[in-house]
Amino acid sequence: MKKIFLTLATVGILGTSVFAKIDGGKKTETTVSYSVQNEFDEEFGDATNVSWAITSNCQKASFVLNGVKMTAFYSLQGEYLGVTQNVAYTEIAAKAQKEIAVKYKGFTVGEVIKLTTNDSAASFDQTVYFVDLKNDSSEELVRVTPSADVYFFKQVK
Repeated sequence: MKKIFLTLATVGILGTSVFAKIDGGKKTETTVSYSVQNEFDEEFGDATNVSWAITSNCQKASFVLNGVKMTAFYSLQGEYLGVTQNVAYTEIAAKAQKEIAVKYKGFTVGEVIKLTTNDSAASFDQTVYFVDLKNDSSEELVRVTPSADVYFFKQVK
């Protein structure tokens, strides 16, 4: 009897896995790993409006937590990578804002995304900001560290 109960419980838990994959714009059924689902539920248990996607690089959950839209990223092997959220430009340090104003004169600030990781052994800062900057002819992404250092990250356009 105990074996039957455990089997049913396991099937029930696995049956509640999330299905989603975006493949060339088409949605196909693929399961988000059980360990990722559990880790997500443990870390973001109060999240609402959760939707999952699997790309060729990661598993990600978009959700709302305490009224804030966020996205959590996990490797395909199930390792937590970090969480992002859009924030106001004023959240980055004033020193960084001044440097951006000088280095990127004529650019308009677009989205500002805050990336937070929880890996203290990582070779990069645990919280960084990415600022999208646009002008008539180009779009660039810069990275802002917690110490207000501004680095070119990527040419978008």
